[in-house]
Amino acid sequence: MTAVAETPARDLYVGGAWRPAAAGATFAVHDPATGAQIAAVADAEPADGLAALDAAVAAGPAWAATPARERADLLRAWFDALVAQADELAELITLEMGKPLAEARGEIAYAADFVRWFAEEAVRIDGTAALAADGCAELTTLREPVGPCLLVTPWNFPLAMIARKLAPALAAGCTAVVKPAHQTPLTALATVRMLVELGLPPGVVNVVPSTRAPGLVGALLRDPRLRKLSFTGSTAVGRALLAQAAPNVLRVSMELGGNAPFVVLEDADVEAAVEGALVAKLRNNGEACTAANRFLVAEAVEPRFSARLAERMGDLRIGAGADPETQLGPLIERRAVERVDELVRDAVAAGAEVLTGGAPLDLAPGTFYPPTVLRGAAPSARIWREEIFAPVAPVRAVASDAEAIALANDSEVGLAGYVYGGDLRRALRVARALEVGMVAVNRGVVSNAHAPFGGVKHSGLGREGGREGIDEYLETKFLAVAR
Repeated sequence: MTAVAETPARDLYVGGAWRPAAAGATFAVHDPATGAQIAAVADAEPADGLAALDAAVAAGPAWAATPARERADLLRAWFDALVAQADELAELITLEMGKPLAEARGEIAYAADFVRWFAEEAVRIDGTAALAADGCAELTTLREPVGPCLLVTPWNFPLAMIARKLAPALAAGCTAVVKPAHQTPLTALATVRMLVELGLPPGVVNVVPSTRAPGLVGALLRDPRLRKLSFTGSTAVGRALLAQAAPNVLRVSMELGGNAPFVVLEDADVEAAVEGALVAKLRNNGEACTAANRFLVAEAVEPRFSARLAERMGDLRIGAGADPETQLGPLIERRAVERVDELVRDAVAAGAEVLTGGAPLDLAPGTFYPPTVLRGAAPSARIWREEIFAPVAPVRAVASDAEAIALANDSEVGLAGYVYGGDLRRALRVARALEVGMVAVNRGVVSNAHAPFGGVKHSGLGREGGREGIDEYLETKFLAVAR
């Protein structure tokens, strides 16, 4: 029986053992498409988190000393297992998160690509050697694992976000405590079960789902044995975690909120721009930090772009992710539906015109919101300032490239951006002017395991993926040797 074919583990995984929470508490996991409870999972408290850190600290020296080739081989085996068990994992992701099965399979492929990349990077950790300028010493640098890590992952990509953090940590020789989102713990538990079956040593990875994240995470951040925090989530929570990480001067990686502009120049292929917009807006039901949030379209093509986007979004099939014909699934929970409805109502009150959608679907107990296009959204509206995390596209006409750039950069965050244009040199000029960490030009997908993922301004610190990704888990040691 494979790691994910059996009933998903419900217990914590600490120090190489499956165990209940210290106080015996559990919490319910629900299918957002039906509202049905699908599992009761152990609810970790601070004592459980500290026990997980105990295990990570104890396992640290042996794992750091494990030859890089052996760490790489484990990661390669993890990649192979993800590929082999993709269908079963996709069903589990869809069950607890709601995304359509095709999207869930895409997430697994994305996650596996990170695992394979960092399996290859594990054997390429190197240093430098040089002769001092005055000839008095040999100067050598070494790269060493930073130490025990806390990895706090979100619900929207329950496998990919673990892979993007855990794969480089393991490749670098670090041990980890993983705190998955309480909405989607089953994928994390299935992942560690898979790694255990592949030979993961006890204590190297520990998983502690919890509905009491502030208390558990706070206890770990106060412990001086923890040396690294990697967090993906909202900017507000990220700010609070940075403050808590400061007393122990932790290494931090912060992948925080986005408000991605999608710029369409007047010489763009409008049909191609619409197709790119569908991908950039609707990937993962729109619940992605890289999702296009504000559509800035040249006046000459805005009416055609808006009408065509509304037509294409209005034709999408909405339903439970497990249905193979579903193109757009439910949002993660009821509060998400209520929040996006507030944003849309505020935008309409500020003058936006609803071209399609615009109100919650009466599909209770599921949490569905229809694909929505808002034309003429005012920059003063909340929907223009806040991350939407739903299949809603506010569109605004712009008179010039300069206006598009100014509106695009008028945000405290800067994660991703998109530019469509016929003249590549012009499109690149606009792309370079955007105050974001990543830009996709004439395509609707920006993420790639082989490239650094991260933002500027309040969108975070550090990079995940690419050659830079493993650096987040390594310290540089300098040796000066007398000649």
